[in-house]
Amino acid sequence: MVPYIEWVSSQIEPQVPFRASSNHHHHTWAKTYHSFPELYIQPHTTEEIRKIISLAQRCRRRVVVVGCGHSPSDLTCTSSWMVNLDHYNKILNIDRRSNRVIMQAGIRLYDLVARLKENGLAMPNIGSIDNQSIAGAFATATHGSSTRHGLLSQSVLSLKIMLANGREVLCAPNQHPDLFSAALVSLGALGIITEVIFQAVPAFRIQWSQSLHPLEDIISEWERDLWTQTEFTRIWWLPYKKKAVKWRADKTEEDIRLPPSNRWTGTLGFHTYHTLLYISTWFPRILPALESFVLNVQYGFTHDGAQATAVQEGQSGLLMNCLYSQFVNEWAIPLERGPEALTRLSAWLHGDQATSQIPYDLDGIYVHAPIEVRVTDTSTNPGTRPYLDNTVPDGPTLYLNATLYRPYNTDPPCRKRYYEAFEWLMKELGGRPHWAKNFSTVTKDEIQSMYPEMGKWLRVREEVDPEGTFVGDWHRRHILPDRGDVPLRLEETTSRIEIAKTGGLNWFGQLPVKIPRLQSSEESFGMVHRSEATKRSTLPVDVSETAE
Repeated sequence: MVPYIEWVSSQIEPQVPFRASSNHHHHTWAKTYHSFPELYIQPHTTEEIRKIISLAQRCRRRVVVVGCGHSPSDLTCTSSWMVNLDHYNKILNIDRRSNRVIMQAGIRLYDLVARLKENGLAMPNIGSIDNQSIAGAFATATHGSSTRHGLLSQSVLSLKIMLANGREVLCAPNQHPDLFSAALVSLGALGIITEVIFQAVPAFRIQWSQSLHPLEDIISEWERDLWTQTEFTRIWWLPYKKKAVKWRADKTEEDIRLPPSNRWTGTLGFHTYHTLLYISTWFPRILPALESFVLNVQYGFTHDGAQATAVQEGQSGLLMNCLYSQFVNEWAIPLERGPEALTRLSAWLHGDQATSQIPYDLDGIYVHAPIEVRVTDTSTNPGTRPYLDNTVPDGPTLYLNATLYRPYNTDPPCRKRYYEAFEWLMKELGGRPHWAKNFSTVTKDEIQSMYPEMGKWLRVREEVDPEGTFVGDWHRRHILPDRGDVPLRLEETTSRIEIAKTGGLNWFGQLPVKIPRLQSSEESFGMVHRSEATKRSTLPVDVSETAE
């Protein structure tokens, strides 16, 4: 650790540990971005989190909280102080009468699922993976695929968040409701979420089936019961074959029955497909032919009507193997616009400009399969709607996810133009991008127009963190008002971005000040202490508050 920071730490609550290390290499799960924080800090207690924030104020450092880094964007990149809550991950209480669970916010979803299972409980719904922390998952509007469920945050009854002034605030629908609405999708820019009260449900199994269909059959079924016949539904669309895999699941009391497998659905298929994708970066014309291989390797299908079924524990059955490093560009649009979206995107990928009406040249563009299609419905939720909820407020929401693999960390050549065309169509259909994904053409003005309550979120953010303790370049680039060349006092800006030798990009931030050399008296500590801004959050707080 930097000697000066170590010395300052010894002057502030010396009995509280400051578990920091230097030389940490952070990268996103997909290794799309790499960064090198000045300090990597793993607190174990609430007091340690408070001390981190206090020290950051005195040393003029931004604080970034990261879990598994599953977002492939630069949202979590920093050259400042990175906080990981993997050791702040306890289950504090489980009320079996109400099925309410109190937990520390750093717990990973797979640990939460395991602990709930021990107590006969489960999460009502889950996304495609379970590596995220509970706080990171709902702070970026994570969702599953069901018209009977909304965002993951829908199950959050209340939470505690530690603000830039070191105060821990309990917020709920009836307690600091504006802060609660902002924190449910906080994007890491409000403070450090420390505690979550979550509504669990009795543990359940699901019986699922998946089958292969022509795309036209999926579209014709759209308006009938495609999305409502079972509790959970998702589609994997293979655009060149004009086919789709339909996956459906309902809760069941049947015994566990594992999914079928063959030699291609295991290690052999995984590595063969990975190698073929790598070859396609130089010979992209092979990608349409690879869709048959995808059907066999990922799903075990060789012909229309092919079907597979299984019975699994609910939480494991809802997960999906993401396979390889990837870019993900997912958008939320009204469910009723889905057939138009699939028809027009399919037409563009097949060179039918007249039908697609997408003003981008297709020449030389070949994309990866499958394109993931999922649903949620937050319109029936009587609870708090997050200010930055990207779902449709008055009906079901369709999510289209244009995934591009990065075989052996190599970027696909089609990415720029494919995503330009895809995002153009999504915007025309009234879409909003998933906050944690790789959207690239959306302007700040467009994002402002997509969120009528953005102003409320910005007002709360300004009140609780006026000096930018939790603000980085991603926030300024996408959602925060322009300030010219004058960032907030602790805000981190981008210094430079370089191509990484191992693939992806190295991200470097501009820190507000250089850490001074260690001096022999308290003079340096006083100098840093006096440099603190006097503006602080005035939000009324009683840290002894407990949930109703």
